[in-house]
Amino acid sequence: MPDYETQVREAFPELDYISSEGLREKVVEAWTLALDRGGWRDIADVPYAWNIHEVTNVEHVRGVTRIARESAQEQREFHGADPDMDVIVAATLLHDVGKCYEYVDFVDEEKLLEPDPTYATEEIPHSLSGYALAHEVGCPLAVQRAIPHFIGEIPTRTVEAELVKSANSASSNAITQSAMGITLQEWVDQYSQTQE
Repeated sequence: MPDYETQVREAFPELDYISSEGLREKVVEAWTLALDRGGWRDIADVPYAWNIHEVTNVEHVRGVTRIARESAQEQREFHGADPDMDVIVAATLLHDVGKCYEYVDFVDEEKLLEPDPTYATEEIPHSLSGYALAHEVGCPLAVQRAIPHFIGEIPTRTVEAELVKSANSASSNAITQSAMGITLQEWVDQYSQTQE
């Protein structure tokens, strides 16, 4: 059995940006559950997207976290806003944890142990399963509601939720551009029919 807790802590040094130790532990717990249920050997094996394996989910999540955090700092300094940094960092670290469930059918078998078929499926979009994991481990509602980031699943928006969504788009656009030479919207337009 892999030591998922150590993998998560080593993969995400941004955990240290969460001032609440309890919230930090909930983020680690959610990732540990997701990796175990998804049957992953290593957190670094979870791809960014079902068809983009050159970038890992960890790299993307770290990028989103860094972008959202910098944006929040700018909002504070330039506009006088007061976004909750713990909520932003926890939500960005968890926004794609659901990919541990969703992408098991899109990687080579040697990257997996025994995915739990109760959870490991592409039937539930990853931002919804990520929301469910955050709820299950007891993350605050403010963190939970900032995780869904696709049109159609977005609840009432908070400044923290908007930062997660916009940072995710910024990172995703950079990844699709560098990996495939297309924008995120072009990727969605081209591949959304493939997944339906």
